[in-house]
Amino acid sequence: MKIREAFKNRKENGQKALITYIVSGDYGYETTKENIRQMVKAGADIIEIGVPFSDPIAEGVVIQEASQHSLAGGTTLVGIFNMVKELRTEIKDTPFVMMLYLNTIYRFGTKRFFDLCNECGIEGVIVPDMPFEEKDEIQGEASAHQVDNISLVTPTSHDRIAKIAEDAEGFLYCVSSIGVTGTRSEFTTDFDAFFDVIKKNAKIPCAVGFGISGPQQAKTMSQYCDGVIVGSAIVKLISKYGTESPQKVYEFTKSLRDGIDA
Repeated sequence: MKIREAFKNRKENGQKALITYIVSGDYGYETTKENIRQMVKAGADIIEIGVPFSDPIAEGVVIQEASQHSLAGGTTLVGIFNMVKELRTEIKDTPFVMMLYLNTIYRFGTKRFFDLCNECGIEGVIVPDMPFEEKDEIQGEASAHQVDNISLVTPTSHDRIAKIAEDAEGFLYCVSSIGVTGTRSEFTTDFDAFFDVIKKNAKIPCAVGFGISGPQQAKTMSQYCDGVIVGSAIVKLISKYGTESPQKVYEFTKSLRDGIDA
């Protein structure tokens, strides 16, 4: 419920939600923690906590390189859970969503994974390589632990869009364009048609992600749905500034918040 409340609180103020993504452990857990603190301080409503993976098929080069860098530094899923648990002692109300690949959950143990989600304060999971038709692979444990199993829908989902939107939990992750993550200078998707089907069928908030690189794009995209998701642009800042990135991340997140609210 906390995820939906984040959207509801913004909507009541006539605003849209801002969701930001980070690759955990890039330049160490302490850098990740400080970047998350700064994103929350700057007005992010939900934090997507990315788990680095050796072969992240949905990701562009920016997130791939950050994942490799994080793994080379010794980042583990247990370490990420411990980091989240520490953050939860100070960040009480901002929903945390973990984004990771299905094999990571399997290898870790599905029940053990969701037990730790509860213990550490993870409200939702996004599994980009799990087709909607296979969501039952983790749905039982997710439901038992009251963790939202967040679905993705793409412009190429066509006749599946209605079904995916109807059954979604937490929020519906609307992928702005086909291909991998990464900033884009322009989009070719017919968003009016795409979101028309979604809005007719979704019972929960919808947020759009993949490719949003700055305040103006965030503002434009926010007009179609309930929130926007920004990932690669933030990861790129962290890659550039490393342990000195938190102030830059704050300034950029604040610019996104101001852009959406303008």
